[in-house]
Parts: sequence; C-alpha cells; structure tokens
Amino acid sequence: MGIVNRALVATLPFVPRSLVHRVARNYVAGSRLEDAVACVQRLNAEGSRATVDVLGEFITGLDEAARTRDAYIAVLRAIRERRLDSTVSVKLTALGLKLDAAACRAHVAAICEEARAQDTFVRLDMEDSSCTQATLDLFEDLHRTFENVGPVLQASLRRTAADARKLARAGVSVRLCKGIYVEPPAIAWTDREIIRRNYAHVLETLLRGGAHVGVATHDELLVFEALRLKDLLSLETSRFEFQMLLGVEVELRRLLTSRGHEMRVYVPFGERWYEYSLRRLKENPEIAGHVARATFRRLLPT
Repeated sequence: MGIVNRALVATLPFVPRSLVHRVARNYVAGSRLEDAVACVQRLNAEGSRATVDVLGEFITGLDEAARTRDAYIAVLRAIRERRLDSTVSVKLTALGLKLDAAACRAHVAAICEEARAQDTFVRLDMEDSSCTQATLDLFEDLHRTFENVGPVLQASLRRTAADARKLARAGVSVRLCKGIYVEPPAIAWTDREIIRRNYAHVLETLLRGGAHVGVATHDELLVFEALRLKDLLSLETSRFEFQMLLGVEVELRRLLTSRGHEMRVYVPFGERWYEYSLRRLKENPEIAGHVARATFRRLLPT
C-alpha cells in the first residue's frame, strides 16, 4: 500500500481544490487571521502553546514582502490583544530574502521589534540549502539587537552538527527538525536512520551546550531520545519543548501534554493554503492516497 500511496501522490495536482480543502482543514488553520486566532485559542485551552506562520514563501515582488511583514505585525497584535500563548515563525523568502537581502532584514527587524514590545518570540524558519547560510547569517546579525529571535537546524544536513556547536555556545533558542527538502548527497544525509541518529546527536550537543531547544518531531523514537537526555543531563523541563505540526500525531501530542511536557504547535494560515497543503500531503503519502482515492470514487459512474 505504501508504494501505491506514493504513486498516487503524483495525481495530487489533478485533485479538485475543494477536496484538498477538506483534508487541509487538519493542517491549516484557515485563510484569515481570525481562523488562526480561533485555532490558537483551542490549542491553548488543550494545554499547548502555538507558533503562527503566515503562508507564502518564494514571493516574486517586494510588494508581497511588505504585505507579509504587515500580516505578521497584525498577528503579533492579535496575540497581545487576545492574550494568546503564541510566538510567530517566519520564512525569510516570504520577506524578500532572494530578492533584496537588505529589505528582508528590515522587514524581519520590524517583526522582531513588534514581538519584543509584546514579550514574544520570532522563529526564523529554515528552508532549502540555498538559504541555509543566509538565514544563519541574518540570525547572527539580528541577535546582536534582539534576544527574542532564534533559528532552525535540520538534522538531514551534513553541516548541522558544526552549526549546533556554534549555536550552543551562544546559548540561543534553536528549533531542531529532521528537514523535508530533497538535497544532493554532498550536502545532506539521505538514509532515514542516519538522519535520526544525527538528530539525536545534534539534540544532545545543543542541550549539553546550554541552548533552549524546540524538539520538532513526530517520531516517537526521537521523543524518547529527548526524554532520555532530560533524565541523563538532569535538565529542567523548561530547557526544551516539543513542537509538532497542526493536525499531525495529535494523539502523541496530547499524551505528552497530559504528562506535563511543554508543547508548541505550528499553526499556518493564509491565502496560500493550497500550496502548503499539497506539500504536507506529498510528505504523507498515506493521507495523499486517501485523497486521491476519494477523487477517483467521485469520478466513477454510479
């Protein structure tokens, strides 16, 4: 069935948007800010924190970057006004990284300034390897002024262990994930088990070095590794938090929160929900298979 599901992923561009939307509701808060606020309120009531992402990376004009900046300012003001337990996550390409690096920095600085005024945090999401160094450079630059900003590391990249040692020495907040981008072997590990082992290695490096870590994973083995390291290193619970995507491994998420572990859920929203949803479905062939089969059933004569 796994092979069939992977084959069905190729049919996703032909699936009606209305059907994708039905599935997307599990992964995306909605298209409006009000949808994101309502989603965060539900998560907070369940005992989870949130981080809000305005969808729309890889823009084509600086006017779009300015609109994205303004959308994040609106999110931050809503967090304050509604007293939500949430941070924000930003993709630098959505703020003009590949169009005008100086403009991108100005936009991110404006978001960090607004977040600092409200005592909240800005996470700089990590994108494909063409953005890695630029993202870490921008983080280092911004961190001289703003303490409320932190980067993401991807365990799939070969360079990450060295990046982790540097960031751990600085004592910053780091989100650690496996990484979803397909990269050449010269840049990234390709074996899933090696990526898992590197994740555990990098996590230990960060925790031993004094960083605060967002343990972003849905892999129960890596959840176990985080809990093992907590006991091994006698860490306070506040030294790390688990992080998960909206709509993914909900049962595991609720199990962890019920046992007192800190949890943050990634809450995306915006008009680009369709593109984001296709990416999530391609990452999860089993769900993609359900969508494609539902489409085929609709096309069959009755």
